[in-house]
Amino acid sequence: MQTTKILWADDEIEMLKPHILFLNNKGYEVHKVTNGLDAIEACKQADYDIIFLDENMPGISGLEALTQIKNAKPDVPVVMITKSEEEHIMEEAIGSKIADYLIKPVNSNQILLSIKKLLDNKRLVTEKTAQNYQQEFRQIGMELSDNLDYEGWVNLYRKLIYWELELANSGETGMDEILLMQKSEANREWTKFIKKNYLQFIRNNSEQAPVMSHTAIRRKLLPIVQTPQPVFVLLLDNFRFDQWKVIQSMLGEYYKTIDEDVYLTILPTTTHYARNAFFAGMMPSEIAKTTPNLWVDEEEEEGKNLHEETLFKAQLQRAGYKEKVSYTKITNLDAGKRLVDDIPNLLANKLNVIVYNFVDMLSHARTEMNVMKELAEDEAAYRSITQSWFEHSPLFDALKRLAQHKVKLIITTDHGSIRVKDPVKIVGDKATSTNLRYKQGRNLNYNESELFTIKDPLEGYLPKQNISSRFVFATEDHFMAYPNNYNYHVNLYRNSFQHGGISLEEMLVPFVHMETK
Repeated sequence: MQTTKILWADDEIEMLKPHILFLNNKGYEVHKVTNGLDAIEACKQADYDIIFLDENMPGISGLEALTQIKNAKPDVPVVMITKSEEEHIMEEAIGSKIADYLIKPVNSNQILLSIKKLLDNKRLVTEKTAQNYQQEFRQIGMELSDNLDYEGWVNLYRKLIYWELELANSGETGMDEILLMQKSEANREWTKFIKKNYLQFIRNNSEQAPVMSHTAIRRKLLPIVQTPQPVFVLLLDNFRFDQWKVIQSMLGEYYKTIDEDVYLTILPTTTHYARNAFFAGMMPSEIAKTTPNLWVDEEEEEGKNLHEETLFKAQLQRAGYKEKVSYTKITNLDAGKRLVDDIPNLLANKLNVIVYNFVDMLSHARTEMNVMKELAEDEAAYRSITQSWFEHSPLFDALKRLAQHKVKLIITTDHGSIRVKDPVKIVGDKATSTNLRYKQGRNLNYNESELFTIKDPLEGYLPKQNISSRFVFATEDHFMAYPNNYNYHVNLYRNSFQHGGISLEEMLVPFVHMETK
C-alpha cells in the first residue's frame, strides 16, 4: 500500500513533534516546513495527499499561502490550523475552500480523525454501505417471498431506491450487480401482484384502494388546497421516484418536505392514458364515454393530451372547488424562461398547475440520438442527467423565485419509465399501436405467458375501438418487437428507457407535498 504523504507547515513545528511521531507510528509520512513560502515551494517540488497549514506564520500568512497552494494543487485537501476563533478568519478560510478547520491546541486524535475523514472517508463509507446492504439484502429477500400487500410493495420499493442511491453515491462496492438482480426479482414478483390485483384496484373506488391516477387529485390534492396559501402543482412528466430523490436535496434549501408519498399509475403507463386520467379524475373509457370530444383514439392523428386543462377544471367543478385556477404547459426552453417571469402573476391564483414536458423529451430522445445513448447508458447516468438538467433549468429558477413566498408545492408525475433489456416477439396488423411496452389492437399474436393481457378493454376501463380489440402489456424489463427487422429493432431499443407497461419504476411514482421554509 502506498504511504500517505503529509505536508505540515507551522512556525512552531518542533513543538508538534509528539503529533508527528504519532502519525509516523500510524504509517503516515510527514514532511515539515516552518513558513508559508516553504510550504508553497514544497508543493511545487512534490505531491502530497493532505496539507496541514498554520494560519499565523512569519512572512506570508497561512491564508495567503493557502491561495497559492490551491492554485497550484486545487485537488489536495488543506486543513487550516489556528489559535484564533475569530469568525472572519474562519469565513475567509472556508471561502478559500479549505477541507477542514482545527483550533489550537490540537491533540493527536483530532489530527488523525481529520486525515481519516478527508482521505479514508470514501473507502470507509463504501465498505460500510456494502456491509449494511448485505444485511438488508437478506431482509428484502425475505419480504419478496412474503405475500406483500400494496403498502408492503411501496415500502419495499422505497428500500430498493434507497440502497440503489446509497451504493451509487458511495462508489464502487461490488454490490451493484446484486442490487440489479434483486430489483429484477422484485419486478417479477410485482408483475404477479399486478396481474392478480390490478382489475380489482381500478374497480374499487373506496378509501381502502390504492391512490391511483384517476383518484390522485380527489384524494391527495384537494385536501391540501383547503388552506390559505397558494398551491402549485408541478407535474414533471415521465418522472421516476429515484429521479425525485436526486433533486430533493437541491430543493431542500428552499422547501421543507411535508409528505413524501407515491401513487399507483393506471395502465397503460403513458401520457395518453395515465395523465388524462389524472387530470380528468376518470378512467380513459369514462372520459371517452362522458366527454367523447375530449378523448382521442389511438389511430387518430390529433395530439393525445391537448385537453388536460379542460378535463382538470371539469374535475374541480364536480368537486365544488371554486377558487381561481391556472394551467401552464412547458414544452420548450423559451416557455420555461417565461415561467420564471410569470411567477408573480401566478401567485394571484389559489391553485396553479404546471406541466413540464422536458423529462419525457429526454427519455424519448435517448432512443433516437447517439449522444443521448452515450449520456444515459444506465439508471445512474439517467439520474445524473436529470440532476444536471434540473440544476441549470429555468424550472429550478422558477421554484427558487417561488420560494420567496409562502406557498405549498406539489411535485408529481403521470408515470415513470424502465430501462428495457429483453425483447418479446409479437405480431399485429397495421392498426396496432406502436408503443414498445403495450399494444392495443385486434389481431395480435404473442405468447400469453410473456405479457399481461386485458382481453376486454372495457374491463380495464379502456376505450374499446372494435369488438375484438385487446390490450397487452410488457412486464418487468421486457419490450415488444416485431419479427420483421427483429434484430435491428432489438439493437435499437435495448437499454433504452421506455414506458407503457408493468414495472415498479413505471407504476409507483412520486406525489410529494412541500412548503416554503
